[in-house]
Amino acid sequence: MNKNICVFASSCNYLDESYYPVAAELGKLLAKNGFNMVYGGSSLGLMWACAEQVQEYGGKIFGVMPEKLYNIGVSTEACVDLTVTPCMRTRKAKMDELSHGVIALPGGFGTLEELSEMIVQKQLGYNNKPIVILNTNGFYNKLIEFFDVIIKEKFANHKLSSNLYYVAQTPKDTIEYLLNYDYSAKSEVSCSSIYKR
Repeated sequence: MNKNICVFASSCNYLDESYYPVAAELGKLLAKNGFNMVYGGSSLGLMWACAEQVQEYGGKIFGVMPEKLYNIGVSTEACVDLTVTPCMRTRKAKMDELSHGVIALPGGFGTLEELSEMIVQKQLGYNNKPIVILNTNGFYNKLIEFFDVIIKEKFANHKLSSNLYYVAQTPKDTIEYLLNYDYSAKSEVSCSSIYKR
C-alpha cells in the first residue's frame, strides 16, 4: 500500500521563481518512489507545483480544503478526492488522519501553524510520523535557530526534541529520509516524560 504524505506549503503564485522547481521536483520524486500526496487542495502556488507533478508521475493527490476557501474557487478537480471541511481546525485534523508523514515546504503563517501542530502531536506521543522541513534557499534557517533556542532554554525536553523533525536541504534528501523511516515504530513518549529533564 502506498503511503500518503501530507505536504504543507504556500498557495501563493508570486514567490521568487526559485521556489517552484524545488516543489515540483519534490512532487516528481514522491510519485516515483510510491508516495501519494495529501495537501490543501489548491490549484495555486507551491501546493500545486508539487501536487501537479505527483499526479503527472502516477501518484494520487488528496485535497482537504475549508469551505471558505472552496467557495472562492481555488480548488482543483485533479484531486482523486477533495474533502471540504467546515473550518481550518477540522481541515488539519482530516489531513492528519489521511497521512503517514509530513513535509513542510516554504510557506506562510498557515504552514507554520500546521507544522507546529504536527510537531506537538509527535512530542506528546499521539503519533510517530516522519516530519520533514524542506529548507529551500535556507527559508527555515531562522525558524530552526528558534527551535534550537526553545530546546536550549529548556522550553522543550532536549531528549525528546532531537527526533521530532528532520531538516532536509533538497527533495532527494527528503525522499531518502521518508524511505528509510521506521513507520512501524510506536511512540514511547508520554506526557509525563516531557517534563523530565
